[in-house]
Amino acid sequence: MSAPGLNSLEKKAAFSLATVFGLRMLGLFMILPVFAIYGPELAGFSPIWLGLAIGAYGLTQALLQIPMGILSDKFGRKPIILIGLVVFAIGSVVAAMSESVYGVVLGRALQGMGAIASAVLALAADLTREEQRPKVMATIGMFIGLSFTVALVVGPIVGESYGLSGLFWFTCILTIMAMFMIQFMVPNSVHKAPKGDNVAVVTQLTSLIKHPQLFRLNMGVFILHMALTACFIFLPTRLLASGLVLEQHWQLYLPTLLCSFFFMVPFMIFAIKKQKEKEMFMAAITLLAIALIMFATLPNDLSTLVALVMMFFVAFNYLEATMPSILSRIAPAGVKGSAMGIFSSSQFMGAFFGGAIGGWLANDFDQNMVFMVMAGAVVIWLMLAKGMKRHAKSKSFSFKTAFESEQDADVAAEKLINMPGVVEATLVYSEAVAYLKLDDKVADINEIKSLLQP
Repeated sequence: MSAPGLNSLEKKAAFSLATVFGLRMLGLFMILPVFAIYGPELAGFSPIWLGLAIGAYGLTQALLQIPMGILSDKFGRKPIILIGLVVFAIGSVVAAMSESVYGVVLGRALQGMGAIASAVLALAADLTREEQRPKVMATIGMFIGLSFTVALVVGPIVGESYGLSGLFWFTCILTIMAMFMIQFMVPNSVHKAPKGDNVAVVTQLTSLIKHPQLFRLNMGVFILHMALTACFIFLPTRLLASGLVLEQHWQLYLPTLLCSFFFMVPFMIFAIKKQKEKEMFMAAITLLAIALIMFATLPNDLSTLVALVMMFFVAFNYLEATMPSILSRIAPAGVKGSAMGIFSSSQFMGAFFGGAIGGWLANDFDQNMVFMVMAGAVVIWLMLAKGMKRHAKSKSFSFKTAFESEQDADVAAEKLINMPGVVEATLVYSEAVAYLKLDDKVADINEIKSLLQP
């Protein structure tokens, strides 16, 4: 068996790739808390273009997420990641130099074209052993969440000091730092993880899109990020109207986000210990809908806004943290890369539609209509979530195989699915790999390995 903890290579890969991911997401998120305030200074500004500027990155990100992962499999992870970061930096410069809202939208769309998420995750998988991979992926996920928190705090401070263009120049600097980290700090890949676990395979996409349980999850993350983006079209201006000046917005966001994490963790522990994960998941969706309805109906005084922001982020952070875990249990063995590609694309597409629909509704109706429509979408999600099935706890593994014929592999597959602790088993003879979902507290890993490598 391998060493129980991360080795030095895996620690270096986890920290450096998580930092790269975090720097890039920080650059994307920093516009959220300030653009509604500075956007009106741009030529051609309107609520529709405000929404498009905030959400434009989501459209190109969603369209290119899977293709960039496939390209990284063909031409190498680092070259594709570096190309993506260069495109992202160019988009930041275009937005920084623009004096019209149209140029900012173009810059944001270019930022989204640097869709490196799938390539970064694939490189992380390449650099880690299967049994240690969840720790590395969790580290990257933690940095993504941290980057969102930091963005809401740093964005108003940078914006107040240097304006909207300063935000985009700062984003460009962060991107250059990420490029240096990829080139000089991220280890070179010593092996490749099995394709199905990490990179989307085109032939699998159609069946996974139609998968009823995955469809519910993909629609959920779409609606979650649609609501988030739509809210931030107007939340900063509401805070200003309540008497909180821009440079003090971080004093609301930071405690609110920290407290939301404080409240979220006990709910997650309770859900796992009491096996109430579905009930808590639906409770979080309900809380999100209530917060959005209250945004539309309650007065906009500061104390009310603080309470509603807290409610919103308790629900948001809980859902954002639990959905990847649910995905790993729902996705059939051997297609996690494809399932994650669709999930990520749905997430970014939700951000685009949140900006576009939010801007359109505000232009033709008012801000309160935006919150009510988003609440309605969340209620639809709640009804979809009722059909989610409870899935057995399991972890995904991939193992190398050594069979002389495909017939031998089929015989081994039959034996595998009858072994204790094996939830699913898929053997791909042509790739000499087996994808398994295991209850690792029951399954005998050594016995499985000896079966797969006779």
